[in-house]
Amino acid sequence: MTYVLALDQGTTSSRAIVFDHQGKIIASAQEEFEQIFPVPGQVEHDPRAIWNSQITVARLALEKAGLKATDIAAIGIANQRETTLIWERNSGEPIYNAIVWQDRRTAALCEKLREEGHTPLIRKKTGLLPDPYFSGTKIKWILDHVPEARNKALRGELAFGTVDSWLLWNLSGGELHMTDASNASRTLLFNLHRGDWDEELLHLLDIPSSLMPEIVDSSQLYGHTRAELLGASIPIAGMAGDQQAALFGQLCTRPGMAKNTYGTGCFMLMNTGNELVIPETELLSTVAWKMDGKTSFALEGSVFVAGAVVQWLRDQLGLFAASEDIEALAGSVKDNGGVYFVPAFTGLGAPWWDPHARGTISGLTRGASSAHLARAALEGIAFQVEDVLSAMSRESGVVLEELRVDGGAAANNLLMQFQADISDTKIVRPRCLETTAAGAAYLAGLAVDVWDSVEALSSQWQQENTFHPQLSASERTALLEGWHQALQRSRS
Repeated sequence: MTYVLALDQGTTSSRAIVFDHQGKIIASAQEEFEQIFPVPGQVEHDPRAIWNSQITVARLALEKAGLKATDIAAIGIANQRETTLIWERNSGEPIYNAIVWQDRRTAALCEKLREEGHTPLIRKKTGLLPDPYFSGTKIKWILDHVPEARNKALRGELAFGTVDSWLLWNLSGGELHMTDASNASRTLLFNLHRGDWDEELLHLLDIPSSLMPEIVDSSQLYGHTRAELLGASIPIAGMAGDQQAALFGQLCTRPGMAKNTYGTGCFMLMNTGNELVIPETELLSTVAWKMDGKTSFALEGSVFVAGAVVQWLRDQLGLFAASEDIEALAGSVKDNGGVYFVPAFTGLGAPWWDPHARGTISGLTRGASSAHLARAALEGIAFQVEDVLSAMSRESGVVLEELRVDGGAAANNLLMQFQADISDTKIVRPRCLETTAAGAAYLAGLAVDVWDSVEALSSQWQQENTFHPQLSASERTALLEGWHQALQRSRS
């Protein structure tokens, strides 16, 4: 058996991809599910919709590949991170909808934690900041607002999990309640130094330890699927949060290697190896993965708006009909004409973490055109990534030799060339852009000897294109000065 099935459970859809021994995609399937917005600032998912869509596409991918369950060596899981679920241990029924990572309902609680001076403790232990983004305050909200939830939790009747845990529970028929170290590190409750749940933080948020799943490696045999789900019992052997899975899928397995995913937002992770770096800036420290009992760490920076700015120009301003059309429009002018676009529609992420910043377009003149605006939007994505990249280099002491890229916007050649220019770094785009699913497949396959080593996988990784810096130092400096002036205006 040389095929691996990757389950890529995302924020808006569930996907399943079958990979062969060469890392080639054999078949894939995808299904969207409903986004629930109870009130502004709140985002939920129906846990059953997550599960039903994921098992549906798993069956469909096998069917498309012309394979049976007995042909699959293992299943690997990659998942939207931080999204929080709690369910009944006996019945497996959720007690509330999944609260999605984007949800901001616990902002007041996080502000209270900061005002009470808990930020240094949380930062030191978890590498994170008190923010509604993470799972811990979501758990507390459910326990505080769902009738009888806290009492049931105290009696040990409930189970908490991020999406990886929820899928594992359902795949195994309720036999497995686990999460891998990469997902655990996104909860606000995981002690990076000890590699386990932190009792002091559980007490701080009033969360019973009986809720918590067992923390396991990102690559190991956890158990097997129920035979009736896919036609035969299949080993489940890999789990990682989606961004960590993408880091592994890009084979950034050595310290100092980094990837950036260009999606709705941008997520950059740099492998720091077995060295835990607690950053002084507003970057995050996180578990990259845990294998053979050894933990690899990463620095992470998040940009809130990247590809979303292209959608805004398309849908709100009508500058082009399809997102990919922005490249030709932006490329029709030789430069930005002095126009800078800071897409701070929902504030700024790393390294600024300014929730009050707002989107601004500056430098407009009568000569500015839709092409200049399109180019400024693409450059605004790259400028934000450069700010994160510079912060990472300062914190880690590592000057990147290359940045590996993936995600939908990574297909834009103009954007990738400008990223190389403004970051003065080689940008490498792989042949396979499905790096999240590939990472989940690799982690699972390694655990069951589909691949015998990380080195063997690295030899399979292939680049599709490389973009080399072409700007002079003076041109780069002038552009960055213009960007940071525009950035300051958006923050004021």
